[in-house]
Amino acid sequence: MGIFNKLFSGSTEPKEEKVLPWLQLTSISQLDEIEEKSKTKTQVIFKHSTRCGISRMVMNQFIASYSLTSEDIDLYYLDLLNYREVSNEVGYKFQVIHESPQLLVIRNGVTVAHSSHGAINEVDLARFS
Repeated sequence: MGIFNKLFSGSTEPKEEKVLPWLQLTSISQLDEIEEKSKTKTQVIFKHSTRCGISRMVMNQFIASYSLTSEDIDLYYLDLLNYREVSNEVGYKFQVIHESPQLLVIRNGVTVAHSSHGAINEVDLARFS
């Protein structure tokens, strides 16, 4: 009965939420900083649509599997609906076609990997750290 108790117990114990070392990407000027910082440390941008169920699902999976620290890489979160201009500039500056959700890995000023939708969770970020 152990599994049924876990499924149907209605436990009110709060589930511990995993928090990633997100840096908020909210301005176009930050893109120059990201480009410069990528010369010494891998920079990652996660573009997320807050109104899209698929984007939310992919983000939850990404969070659950994420195992790096802020010492390994810089991880930026971009709410592309609230910062559409920034999202558009990301595409121009780092030479990627816009998709949502989308993950970009930037090293030495250029995009060395990018992915969208479910394929985001297949990117091995550890190999870029």
